[in-house]
Amino acid sequence: MAYRKPPLFVRQVFNPIAMKFAISGTQTLVARGRRTGEQHRVPVIPLELQGARYLVSPRGEADWVRNLRAAGQGELRSSGVTQSFQATEVPVGERGPILAAYQKAAGKAVASHFKALPDPADHPVFRIASP
Repeated sequence: MAYRKPPLFVRQVFNPIAMKFAISGTQTLVARGRRTGEQHRVPVIPLELQGARYLVSPRGEADWVRNLRAAGQGELRSSGVTQSFQATEVPVGERGPILAAYQKAAGKAVASHFKALPDPADHPVFRIASP
């Protein structure tokens, strides 16, 4: 699977700021590490589409994707509110409309990732729902 690793500036500076100030609809995903069991935090932009909620990985097969896949559950945090959820990976054949809506919602922030990784199989998508 493809993956576009974020530069050091994004990991060390931008991501913490995005999580703290909810830039562009960002929420903090908390997922338990598949090897360490420790909680890992990463900014994500949740998508609501036709009554369902989704998490999309614009950079591809990121660590948070593998952690969420292994755990099957996580938390979204924003403005002091924590929402637990169960995650189900969406099959590649069903990702097209979700990825299109996500690109429209997230805009320029993710455009370069979808240009570099145009195959829907390169962008894991999870349907999230309350436990």
